[in-house]
Amino acid sequence: MSEHIVRQTRQKDAIRDALNGCDEFISAQELHRKLEDRGEHIGLATVYRQLNALAEAGRADTVRLDGQQLFRLCGDDGHHHHLVCTGCGKTVEIESPSESWLKGISDKYGFAIERHTLEVFGLCADCRKLDK
Repeated sequence: MSEHIVRQTRQKDAIRDALNGCDEFISAQELHRKLEDRGEHIGLATVYRQLNALAEAGRADTVRLDGQQLFRLCGDDGHHHHLVCTGCGKTVEIESPSESWLKGISDKYGFAIERHTLEVFGLCADCRKLDK
């Protein structure tokens, strides 16, 4: 039986480093642009492939906002959720909802929960001020 070996490459390191420098969720296109601005010439398809590999490995969180998939490395290895500002992208990690709330919702609709994700989208205080 062959063991799966993950190759470490300069491109993977550059993508992970650039993503690590982002506090908010970012699209693959935006990350690609940041890499280009830094002088890293990595194809957009490679950026997508690496971001999706990070997400599949559980090393990056993803959310969908305005029809785009966004990515973010999170410092906490535990299960967590996010508040995401739809105006500026500011992101705050929040604690999980209580188990009793989840059980109550699933029971109410006749579901058995296998896994859950919860992302809350809205406007942060700064964006609300700008909106007025």
